[in-house]
Amino acid sequence: MTSSFQGPSAGPSDTAKAALAWTHTARFFTTASKLDQLPASETPEIAFVGRSNAGKSTAINRLAQQKRLAFASRTPGRTQHINLFHVGPKDAPDALFADLPGYGYAAVERAAKLRWQEVMADYLKLRRPLHGVVLMIDSRLGFTELDQRLLALMAPRLANGEVRLLALLTKADKLNRSEAQLALLKAQEVLAEVAGDSADIGVTLFSALSRQGLGDVAETLYDWVHARAAMPASDGDEVDRAQR
Repeated sequence: MTSSFQGPSAGPSDTAKAALAWTHTARFFTTASKLDQLPASETPEIAFVGRSNAGKSTAINRLAQQKRLAFASRTPGRTQHINLFHVGPKDAPDALFADLPGYGYAAVERAAKLRWQEVMADYLKLRRPLHGVVLMIDSRLGFTELDQRLLALMAPRLANGEVRLLALLTKADKLNRSEAQLALLKAQEVLAEVAGDSADIGVTLFSALSRQGLGDVAETLYDWVHARAAMPASDGDEVDRAQR
């Protein structure tokens, strides 16, 4: 497991700047309300998930350096679609960002919650192109019961190395240094219980407001996609590419 503590005054490295230039290419591709409406694809997908008030859309917009790429509803929990964004060269995108609906907001009716819990569960368990998950956690609250249930859902794919995970402790600008270090430590403890040290799991402090951790996140996502592209295909990859 990797972790990162970067103060708000630390600027991005040259490699982080290159990664941010890559995330800046993000543009809307398509939207779907059901899993079977998503396009069949071999392009690696990176899903952004989190509670409705954890700052998910804001983080995506900051990474893309665009104000309204990911729509942040005034009523958290109202967005009920999976939105896909192409990333990379315009004529040959090399990744997709998947913005999943926020979960856990009380104002959403129970039937809608249950439907989206099922859609998200199927996506995280079955979506073949899924290569990595960015999980947004409010750094002031830590992992809630719903967050831990989502981690348990992904645990098998994390344990076998099929999917990677980066936990973003959002709104880190609200914490002082000791609080931030404690938040990191507690997050590491929770994540270590999910899939053990063998899983590719990272955690970093993040603030869309101060840009804390922004370069680290962009670099991690860039490495996920391009490290995979550099690896030779396994026999299993050649056999069945059918997508759900």
